Amino acid sequence: MSRQSRTNQATSLSGEWRAHVSEPDLAKVFSEDDCDDGAWATVSVPHHWRREPAFAEHDGPVLYRRRFSGPDRPPDDGARRWFLELDGIFYYGDVWFDGEYLGATEGYFARHSFEVTQPLRERTEHLLAIEVACPPQRDRGAKRTITGGYWQSPVFDRTLNPGGIWRDVRLASTGPVRIDHARVLCIDASVERGRVACDVTLDAAGKPREAHLHAVVRGPGDVVLLDAFRTATLATGTNELAWMLTVDDPPRWWPRTLGPQPLCTIDLDVEVDGVASDGFSRPIAFRDVRRHGADLLVNGERVFLKGASYAPARALLGDADEELVRADVELAIGAHLDILRVHTHIAPPALYDAADESGLLLWQDFPMEGGYARGVRKQAARQARAMVELLGHHPSIVTWCAHDAPLGDDDTVRAVANAALPTWGKEVLDRSTARSIARSDGTRPVVRSSGAGDDSHLWFGWRHGALAGVAPAVRALPRLGRFVSAFGAQSVPENAAWMRPEQWPQLDWDDLAEHHGMELAAFDAYAPPADAKSFDEWCDATQAYQAALLQLQIEDLRRCKGSPCGGFTLFCLADASPAVGFGLVDHERTPKRAYAAVRDACRPVLPMVDPRTGNVHVVNDTRHAIVDAEVVVSVDGRVRRWRGDLDPDAVAFIGSADLDDAIDVEVALEHDDTGRVANRYPLVILEAGRAR
Repeated sequence: MSRQSRTNQATSLSGEWRAHVSEPDLAKVFSEDDCDDGAWATVSVPHHWRREPAFAEHDGPVLYRRRFSGPDRPPDDGARRWFLELDGIFYYGDVWFDGEYLGATEGYFARHSFEVTQPLRERTEHLLAIEVACPPQRDRGAKRTITGGYWQSPVFDRTLNPGGIWRDVRLASTGPVRIDHARVLCIDASVERGRVACDVTLDAAGKPREAHLHAVVRGPGDVVLLDAFRTATLATGTNELAWMLTVDDPPRWWPRTLGPQPLCTIDLDVEVDGVASDGFSRPIAFRDVRRHGADLLVNGERVFLKGASYAPARALLGDADEELVRADVELAIGAHLDILRVHTHIAPPALYDAADESGLLLWQDFPMEGGYARGVRKQAARQARAMVELLGHHPSIVTWCAHDAPLGDDDTVRAVANAALPTWGKEVLDRSTARSIARSDGTRPVVRSSGAGDDSHLWFGWRHGALAGVAPAVRALPRLGRFVSAFGAQSVPENAAWMRPEQWPQLDWDDLAEHHGMELAAFDAYAPPADAKSFDEWCDATQAYQAALLQLQIEDLRRCKGSPCGGFTLFCLADASPAVGFGLVDHERTPKRAYAAVRDACRPVLPMVDPRTGNVHVVNDTRHAIVDAEVVVSVDGRVRRWRGDLDPDAVAFIGSADLDDAIDVEVALEHDDTGRVANRYPLVILEAGRAR
């Protein structure tokens, strides 16, 4: 993820720090060596300050101090340089080193660095002081921090402040030439040839000099695919260098349903005067991604995308460990999903590594959701470039998205306005951000404004309309169905002691809405608490409704495969915190009924009955034909049978069944290759079909 050094020394500065809420007088002197921090709270960095008892209710800013003994003093010969590297300051930072101001940072996921060679030469004991601010964004239409769904999304407690030093802090050493930035992209992956674009920014100190670059591309089993050298004459300061690396007969990486995932690495080292100066190592893979109309093509093969949004694994990003994130990838694969939409955040490195290894595709959002003030445009463009630099080498990422729901989509009016109204956010901010992404990476499609024309958010049966409304809407306006990137319903988790169910029906509804994401109006319309005799009955009803909605709407979209639908991502895989949420599993990863419904609805081969018409279809997402299959429909004990062949990667109309007043409907496909694949319909789906 961040630059992985191959030649450098590094000293971690994570661990025990001192912290104090910022006060005007204290902020003026906290960076000075003689400032007394003996009474300050002791915290463990990296962290989010809300996890500390002393700051659990604070919105900051927070002052941080860390005393440490430096490495051996570097000689004053320009041979070694030292840099302070900050992997994640959430969100603004002002940095002092030994009482001297180094500079400011903005953006929670981008690495920031400052040279500290001279201070390290002057003394052995040092003081690092950082003021961190993450101001709450109360105006949803004019936010000034690029923090994704924080302050707005139902995924989070909207009062939760994610501020803090949430990623590693370290001192890193290089020689006289440092790799300041690097962007690695696979730009070509045919059977005969693979090409990797390696764009590096080299920072040369002292004087103009000659540097030798050595690039090695290794394939599976550590086999060397390419060993290349290049010499560059560098001016003092910043030098930008583009290097195209070509590999013959590259091992090609495939989505998990289409083939293997051979991963490679690229090692790039910079030498000066025969001595290693800097270098990095990154995983890469060879694969080609293109968009053709509604379809995504990987290595020329169409992939109908069945997926889910992936909200942060934990509400505070730093709380998600590698084990949890990798388990979430397995949850997605277990539900037969092909893609996760990394929803309005940059996830921990483990997600991208696990997706690369497993062949799970990723749609990567830039962390913008809702409305923004006009002053963020330049910062958004800068951070968009940083996102590509950070993540662009991962083969699993197949789509970038600049902005989610520019006007919000938590009610019907906003959803319609997203698609219909020209606004500064869509026409200026989103265009600028998407252009920045596309200029940094021309190898992947870029969605400019999600839910605003490039794709659709269809909240039928939850924020508007009826559960059975997706198919009629797509028939009336086929463009709506090209790619549906948000739909779903909330439900109450089984692990709900935090909701105080013993107080039923007098729950604290306002608190559930403010701090646990509950959309009260939608529940009143589609799963009313007033209709339930107990908390457990209501919980069961909400889970049954969520499962039925997702089953029917996924089947509606799969029936439209290719004409016009290229896929979908439902909202969402997992709740990030105790919530009345959209997750298929709750924050403890206990499955709701919706998880099984989605798993069954996303099976590669699926027979389906449309409850509105009785039409029977079978979708076959595999790459092989199913010859002489039998389809059996049972309606309240009445059976109809059909036999025939199913084309690969296609949807077949089989026939029709009479569903008038039906209460028990099952459709099954029987074949030696697939076994028996059965699909049953709960009464809520059948009634929704008749309600039209």
